[in-house]
Amino acid sequence: MGELDQCESTLLEYVRKSSTPPFLLKTYMMVEDPATDDAISWNADGTAFIVRQPAEFARDLLPTLFKHCNFSSFVRQLNTYGFRKIATSQWEFSNDMFRKGEKDLLCDIRRRKAWTKKQQTNKHGQNINAANKKERDEDQRSSSSTSSSSSEYNSLIDENKRLKMENGVLSSELSTINKKCKELIDIVAMLAENSEEEEEGQQDERPMLFGVRLEVQEEMERKRKRAEFTQTVGVFLSQLCK
Repeated sequence: MGELDQCESTLLEYVRKSSTPPFLLKTYMMVEDPATDDAISWNADGTAFIVRQPAEFARDLLPTLFKHCNFSSFVRQLNTYGFRKIATSQWEFSNDMFRKGEKDLLCDIRRRKAWTKKQQTNKHGQNINAANKKERDEDQRSSSSTSSSSSEYNSLIDENKRLKMENGVLSSELSTINKKCKELIDIVAMLAENSEEEEEGQQDERPMLFGVRLEVQEEMERKRKRAEFTQTVGVFLSQLCK
């Protein structure tokens, strides 16, 4: 009976060790899927994967397999399974057991144990604490960089929306001004036409001397005012329609 219990225990331990964590399986599925290559894919030699568009990846892909859309949380999960960010210019992550076409290796990836808060007293322990501190610092920098990148992206989206709204308002104002400008031009043209007709009618009523029409003071004053009015309207329209 004791041997049977021991055999069952050994079998359960084997199954536990050989099973692959869901996070790794889901991540592997995303990287392998050709349909997601624009957002996430293998690097050239298949030894690491690259998140090419973090914002789109977090918004469109993460919610389909995970219960969140937080890129920072995804990076922290990678860190707990021993993935390292290997490039400064892009989000490229590597793990020796996470390679293209070698899905069976996923079962060898183990989640790292929680950090111990106890200070080791021997030299070996001090080295471990130093290495752990270095890894924690790297994780914090990676998380901070991710949060900053996401924040900058959201700021750009908001700024783009604001500029589009302002552009729409300005376009509407410009259209209104152009319409008013045209209306004013039509009014001035109509006034000028009426003035010319009135002037032609009045010319026939001016007194004549030796067969020549005489300019009277009232007529000269009317011409001066009309000229001033035309000049003022012309200046106003030129400024308004700029």
